Amino acid sequence: MSRLHASSSVTAALVLLVDGNKSGLAARKSVLQESGYTVKTSDSAESALELFGKFEFQVVITDYQLPGLSGADFIQALRAQNAALPVVLISGFADALGLHEANTGADIVIQKSANEVTHLVRAVRRLLNRKPARKPIAAAAAAGTTAKPTRARR
Repeated sequence: MSRLHASSSVTAALVLLVDGNKSGLAARKSVLQESGYTVKTSDSAESALELFGKFEFQVVITDYQLPGLSGADFIQALRAQNAALPVVLISGFADALGLHEANTGADIVIQKSANEVTHLVRAVRRLLNRKPARKPIAAAAAAGTTAKPTRARR
């Protein structure tokens, strides 16, 4: 068994992979499938948005340079439809352009490199296994689940 194989809890995950470079698309798809994921691919943001409307993806992986919309614009369009969807952005220019999670909307940004495959598989696994966000204190208080603070006696 390859060390890249995903755990059985995420094996059935449906991944949307978007890249305008057909050879990059094929290579990443192969690696993700070998890791146990079901992968749908698109070579543009526009066709990816069409797929997004037809399938329930558990994670989206997109290149930054896409025909039409940029990867960041594509992520913004995805977030408008599903703000909680995990997104990985891959770019050969991540470092040069200063791309990071805060300015792209992605959950994880990966620089294309010799280690990209390892980083990509780890990122997908981590995003699929992350715990849901905790309820904000205000929401917990409205639900009556917060304990009242106690004051120390002097």
